[in-house]
Amino acid sequence: MNIRKAEAHEASYLSDLSFRSKAYWGYSDEFMEACRDDLTVSPEYIASSLVYVLEDRETIKGFLGLEREGDSCLLKDLFIEPEAIGKGYGRALWRYMLVVANDLGVHKITIHSEPHAENFYLLMGAKRVGEIESTVFQGRTLPLLEIDIGNQL
Repeated sequence: MNIRKAEAHEASYLSDLSFRSKAYWGYSDEFMEACRDDLTVSPEYIASSLVYVLEDRETIKGFLGLEREGDSCLLKDLFIEPEAIGKGYGRALWRYMLVVANDLGVHKITIHSEPHAENFYLLMGAKRVGEIESTVFQGRTLPLLEIDIGNQL
């Protein structure tokens, strides 16, 4: 298993991976299509953010994306290939994220959680601090979570 910085030419593949990963939760085709723009990874995003891919046997199994916001970060993306969910790749990316954040001097990571992924984040030590309005669907709220980096390392 290897975690490395994503490369701009991987943007399309990572966009497709994020779409497949979200679809894993059984959302309708209409719901997924409405989320397409939000799930799109651009070369510019890879260049301007902290985007890392996890490879196993030279195959990308997942990726994470962090956006720096002062002394904190927003976990924008943490997606795993559907057939790889439950095999430890999410935990490996999570641990890597904590090290990256700590190295940057970040104290807190905020997560606008996919509702189906909330339990994973809670098991990893995040705390629910509220809800946030969906950027895709008016009236839909998402779990708002935070992780204090100092308590994790």
